[in-house]
Amino acid sequence: MATKRIIKSLSPIKNEPKENPPATKCEEEPAKPDDKEELFETELAHIEEDDKETINKVEQKTDDKDSLTRKTFDDMKLKEELLHGIYSYGFENPSLIQQKGILPIVNGYNVIAQAQSGTGKTATFSIGILQLIDINKKSCQAMILSHTKELATQTNNVIKTLGSKMNVRTHLCIGGVQIKEDDEAFRNGVHVVVGTPGRIYATIRKKILKLKDLKIFVIDEADEMLSEGFMDQVKDIFIKTPKSTQVCIFSATYTKKVFDVTKNFISKPYEIMVNREELTLEGIKQFYIKLDHEKNKYDTLVDLYNKMMVTQSLIYVNKRQKAEILYNRLSDDNFTVSLIHGDMTSEERARIMSEFRSGSTRVLITTNLLARGIDVQQVSLVINYDFPNDRENYLHRIGRSGRFGRKGCAISLVVGKELDLMDDVEKYYNTQIQELPEDYTTYF
Repeated sequence: MATKRIIKSLSPIKNEPKENPPATKCEEEPAKPDDKEELFETELAHIEEDDKETINKVEQKTDDKDSLTRKTFDDMKLKEELLHGIYSYGFENPSLIQQKGILPIVNGYNVIAQAQSGTGKTATFSIGILQLIDINKKSCQAMILSHTKELATQTNNVIKTLGSKMNVRTHLCIGGVQIKEDDEAFRNGVHVVVGTPGRIYATIRKKILKLKDLKIFVIDEADEMLSEGFMDQVKDIFIKTPKSTQVCIFSATYTKKVFDVTKNFISKPYEIMVNREELTLEGIKQFYIKLDHEKNKYDTLVDLYNKMMVTQSLIYVNKRQKAEILYNRLSDDNFTVSLIHGDMTSEERARIMSEFRSGSTRVLITTNLLARGIDVQQVSLVINYDFPNDRENYLHRIGRSGRFGRKGCAISLVVGKELDLMDDVEKYYNTQIQELPEDYTTYF
């Protein structure tokens, strides 16, 4: 049965475009809020479960799209206070995704954007949001959904910093905090809310968070947020948004299934996509160490440990239990490492991330919890103790190093069938993972 498409359009936003619009903007009438839930009753399950092909749509180079591309922040004609915040943050010139993505958001278009990890996606939608909101109106005008508390916290901090000269009020809406704190924050006035789906929906359901003035709704890390684990919650939130709400969807990778699901939120979006060959980051050197047995991985990691202490490093494993075993074994052997995973309390995870960001701890063992979006600029080495089971997570993991064009290095310990997984990544992304050379420390 063909999948129904909802929202014939959320694309036209009531604000008049400030520049000549690209042809991709939808001219149809938005669906009424009452229609959303009915339209969302789709047969999404009939989208092929095993279709893991990453969407690989090449951006069309049209004059209209070029008209919304700017090479400098000054040329974007942003608010003066926002420009001060951008430059104070340390930005000098916009990255490619920022050049192409900020003005479409500012001009009111629904956007689906894809860009490499570490190239400034968060700042792209953050700057767009800060340009759109009315600081004089003390109501929630922008909402950002993140799939983890860590990513939500980081995004909230980015918006607060970029908007520091604007007196923007943001609120971090995540579990582990008493909901009365959310109530107090919204009563005092919040311009931008950033949070995880479960907690944000709880505040909406309890009428703590009111969305009548919501201008823009951002879904970050869409390939995770629009998967089965979060889809129902995201749908429930989306149904509550006003019909005029602008929707922006960002991710480094899109599976075909997720790309199809985005059409349940917006049709005829302004698309900013990249070739799959461009997804692996230029500044990151990718290496592997081939081993005969799984048991040899630990000794190999120990050999690398002294080199790892030169910089901040992330060690990825595929399962929480294995992460704990590795952490305990290294600790018993008097190696200084930290551990973070999804079963820890919010307080524990926040403390560990704070210590890692500050440099108090330099080697962090983790699962895919920290594969996406997390930005610790000092990280220059990623070790895949286990090679990830899918291509997309490999891309997200190595993207934790070499942030914003800095030098980075990724080393994968591979044994048995992991060689096939690595070969698949090389072929699919048209990249090369080389055997680790003796002078590899020069790469981080």
